[in-house]
Amino acid sequence: MSEDEKEKKSGPKKIVDEDWKTRVEEEKELEGKKECVQETKPKIPEASFSLFVSSLATQILISLGELESPFSKKTEQNLDQAKFTIDTLQIIKDKTKGNLTDDETKLLDTALYDLRMRYVAKSK
Repeated sequence: MSEDEKEKKSGPKKIVDEDWKTRVEEEKELEGKKECVQETKPKIPEASFSLFVSSLATQILISLGELESPFSKKTEQNLDQAKFTIDTLQIIKDKTKGNLTDDETKLLDTALYDLRMRYVAKSK
């Protein structure tokens, strides 16, 4: 039986695209690279009262000149800004009284005491 006769019985000759395998492998590699890039991004922590108080305390330490500013990469003192943020923490303490856990109350009290002592020492 000739090739033409075989083709007539089995239908048209199928063409297999072997290139699809290469494309699938390339796509898998790209997906793997994307996952690696996503894994290297720092994860944002879950919002919490403790994290909020800590972030304000960090801002106060920057204003007191005890930490480098992440923007200017310098240590600069701004006592007015430090006092304002300390006063803001006190307002938060007053407004949340009775609604915080013992640990949150302790964190806020300790932070306020420490930051006030540092402010007094810097303002002399």
